[in-house]
Amino acid sequence: MLLCIDCGNTNTVFSIWDGTRFLCTLRTSTEHQRTADQYFVWFSTLVGHHGIRPEIEDVIISSTVPRVVFNLRVLADRYFNTRPLVVGRPDCLLPVPPRVDPGTGVGSDRLANAAAAFDRHGGNVVVVDFGTATNFDVVAADGAYVGGVIAPGVNLSLEALHQGAAALPHVDITKPERVIGTNTVACIQSGVFWGYVGLIQGITERIRAEYAQPMRVIATGGLASLFATGDVLFDTIEDDLTMHGLTVIHAYNKENGPK
Repeated sequence: MLLCIDCGNTNTVFSIWDGTRFLCTLRTSTEHQRTADQYFVWFSTLVGHHGIRPEIEDVIISSTVPRVVFNLRVLADRYFNTRPLVVGRPDCLLPVPPRVDPGTGVGSDRLANAAAAFDRHGGNVVVVDFGTATNFDVVAADGAYVGGVIAPGVNLSLEALHQGAAALPHVDITKPERVIGTNTVACIQSGVFWGYVGLIQGITERIRAEYAQPMRVIATGGLASLFATGDVLFDTIEDDLTMHGLTVIHAYNKENGPK
């Protein structure tokens, strides 16, 4: 079985892939102090709770937090007796290399999203990924990641508003009943929710105009389903897109990597 690990700035997600489906998906907060032993105790306890006894043979890691990768590599080596594949490292092959400015590093989550979007939908796709940042990933007709947009994430914007304006409370993001709020909380919720609806619409429209091709818009990430209620923003929502991309990259390396 394959253990897919996607480490973001806020959360780290573990998914077990049996070759045809994900058996379970586990989520924990991202902390660079967490040791390999702590990861394994947490992982094995929750997997046991799900009634699964997986035999992990391979591990693939996507991480936007470099300090966490070392302990995840130790986890794979110590407890699963395997050398993990780390997306973005030179020894990790991609089905189609990204086409960006020379010397530009591309986030491993964006590379995984591109591989997954192309595998499921073909090219000419925009992936909107709701994480700590809201990323727009543009996937060309041949499956290459060719650039995108990075905007502040929804929860990050709420936290900055709360910290920067002492009189404003911290609120949870939700779709308000009305655009015009009649109290402070409703005003903030409306501004954030409808502001991001406008941001998503505006950026995707500009990408389509600049790219001059019909493009599907795929959403992923925790808040994707919430913003799908605001207007017709996405062609589809896929919660497991990044993880699926890791399985695609892993399979490509198994077939085309060193024997």
